[in-house]
Amino acid sequence: MSLEKKEIMNLLDKYDKDEITIATLGSHTSLHILNGAKEEGFKTAVVCEKGREIPYKRFNVADEYILVDKFSDIVNTDIQKRLQELNSIIIPHGSFVAYAGLDEIENDFTVPMYGNRNILRWEAERDLERKLLVEENIRIPKKYDKPENIDRSVMVKFPGARGGRGYFVASSYDEFDHKINDMKSRGWIEDEDIEKAHIEEYVAGCNYCIHYFYSPLNDEVELMGMDSRYESSIDGVVRIPAKDQLDINFEPSYLITGNHPVVMRESLLTQVFEIGDRLVRSANKLVAPGLNGPFCMQTLVNDELEVIVFEISARIDGGTNSFMDGSPYSYLRYGSGMSMGRRIALEIKAAIEKGELNKIIT
Repeated sequence: MSLEKKEIMNLLDKYDKDEITIATLGSHTSLHILNGAKEEGFKTAVVCEKGREIPYKRFNVADEYILVDKFSDIVNTDIQKRLQELNSIIIPHGSFVAYAGLDEIENDFTVPMYGNRNILRWEAERDLERKLLVEENIRIPKKYDKPENIDRSVMVKFPGARGGRGYFVASSYDEFDHKINDMKSRGWIEDEDIEKAHIEEYVAGCNYCIHYFYSPLNDEVELMGMDSRYESSIDGVVRIPAKDQLDINFEPSYLITGNHPVVMRESLLTQVFEIGDRLVRSANKLVAPGLNGPFCMQTLVNDELEVIVFEISARIDGGTNSFMDGSPYSYLRYGSGMSMGRRIALEIKAAIEKGELNKIIT
């Protein structure tokens, strides 16, 4: 049985609103989440695996360190109790979702959380993600229900916050079957992953990961920044001359290893705002209270200058690390220095001042 919002609100009511701590798991985007919180005057806490706290101490972004044996311990009762004693609001990110687990987040994790905890499953399960996009007619790649129906180049993906791990391209059922069996033999995927494989049309185009922020306090979608990704071995392979690539017996990976900021041609920004608004409307209808705070749409722009969405993140995305001091787009609205972490802290501060934390916490 999922947590009722009133349970979380009862806990939040007991908090000292003058002593709120912004807390998160020590991974993914926690550096600028915590730094942005400190910039806005909040206390900060990081839950971190023992031995992995060094970056947070070197950059001095946390006031409180909660060290655990493994990241998944964040859902343990004693850790949750400690976070509540600190008047913590948890900021979820991709690593938090992966290690805490969706079932635990929905049913057992009682620390007040920024955003909508119920929408996290909708980004992890491809059919639900697709439903969010289709609801408001957002342009997406064609989906294949069966690998036997593959009739062109497709991208094969697996569920969850994997950061591109295990994704591959295939152009026929035989190639799909060969690559699946090879990955299984290497221990990269399990039978349950194969059953959940998502197969979609491979769209040739330039990659733009678009970072938005939706404020229910202001009822407005903000464009905060854009990035593109460095994807492990696929980026290494494409640096090799084509004639040599053909001689390599090697299956490239699309595992994300880093991000770099990008700027889109200005004439496309109308589409960018339109699809952001559409996704917010869709989420409000399908999984109340909808998108709340940061979200990301991973897109490709083709030769027809269509912005095609192939994936979403319904919380802060790793690409926000590419504009810790602000992006060209956040600069236009806020001036210099506006990271996504600081924008989150601004929203929480405004909600506290207005007495409207209930609008942004679940």
